[in-house]
Amino acid sequence: MKKYKFRFSTLILCIFALGLALCAAGLGLNIYRLLTQGAQSPYEWMQYIILFFVSILLAVIIVSMFIKSQYVITERKLIVQFGIIRTKYDITKISSVHLFQGAGKLAVYFSDNKYTAVVIKECYFDDFIKELTSKNEKIGFSFSTAEEEDELKKKK
Repeated sequence: MKKYKFRFSTLILCIFALGLALCAAGLGLNIYRLLTQGAQSPYEWMQYIILFFVSILLAVIIVSMFIKSQYVITERKLIVQFGIIRTKYDITKISSVHLFQGAGKLAVYFSDNKYTAVVIKECYFDDFIKELTSKNEKIGFSFSTAEEEDELKKKK
C-alpha cells in the first residue's frame, strides 16, 4: 500500500486557517455568552448546544482534511481520501494516466469516460504513475508538453 499526500495550495491553507479561527471565535463567543447571560429556557440551551456542536464539528472536519487528505494505491483500489470523505476506484477500471507537463497536472482516466485529477507534488508524479501501472499493466500512460497544450488552447 503506497500513500501520497494531497498538495494544498496556499489559498486553501489560508481558508483552513480562517475556518479554524472562526471555529475558535465561535466557541469563545458561545462560552462568553453562556457565562455572562446564562440560559433560562430550553430554547436558549438548545442555541448553546447547537453552536458548540457546529463549531466543534467544523473544526474536526477541517483538521481531518488537513491531516488525512491523500491518495492510497492498494493492490486492487485507488483510494482518494479527502478528510473523512473517501472515494474508491477499481484499478481494473483505470484506462490511462495523462501527465500535463505544461500545467503540472496529472489526470487518471477511467473506462467509463470519467476522470479524476491527482493533486500531489510534482516530484511524486513518476512514482505515482509507476506504482499505478505496476498494479495493472493495461493502464496506458501519455503526456503532453507545454507547447502541445498551448496549441490546443489556441485551437479552442
